[in-house]
Parts: sequence; C-alpha cells; structure tokens
Amino acid sequence: KMRDKIIESLKEVYDPDLSINVYDLGLIYEINEEANNHVDIIMTLTSAFCPAADDIVADVTRAVEDVDGVNTCKVELTFIPAFGPEMMTEEVRMSLGIWDE
Repeated sequence: KMRDKIIESLKEVYDPDLSINVYDLGLIYEINEEANNHVDIIMTLTSAFCPAADDIVADVTRAVEDVDGVNTCKVELTFIPAFGPEMMTEEVRMSLGIWDE
C-alpha cells in the first residue's frame, strides 16, 4: 500500500536535534494521497524557530517523492495544534524519559 511505503520512507528522515525520525516524533499530521500520484503532507516542527526547518521540509519532500508511485509531494507546515510530547510514539517518549502522568 502506498501510504505504508510513504510512512516507511518518512521514518528515514530525522530531526537533527533529537536524532529521532519525524514520523515517530509526531511531526507528520496528515498524509493525503491526491490525483496524479501527488501527495500532500501537513506537518509541524518541534519549534516554530527551528533553524533546520528548510532542510527538514526538503528531506521530507525528497523522502516522499522517492517512494515508487509518487510523482510529486508538497509539504505544508502548520503549528496548529502546537507540537507536544503527546504526539510522540510511546517508544520515543520512553527513550526521552518523558512519562505519562
């Protein structure tokens, strides 16, 4: 399935500060497969002031476009809702020492 391949590819893109992939970190909000094998990604960053924002967006775009069957990808950044630890996978929260209350 195309979505599964896209997710696997996104798991190869890492946040440079945390060294955790953007998917498990919870930065990917939406993956929308559109007509003509175009994919729209809606994502956030750990901070609106992230100095690596352009690089991360470029890496996400490239990762999605590298998936067989995807022709083009557009990444849209949003900060609503704001990023927080609840968006991370449980495994990531545990590795960072963040425990559920």
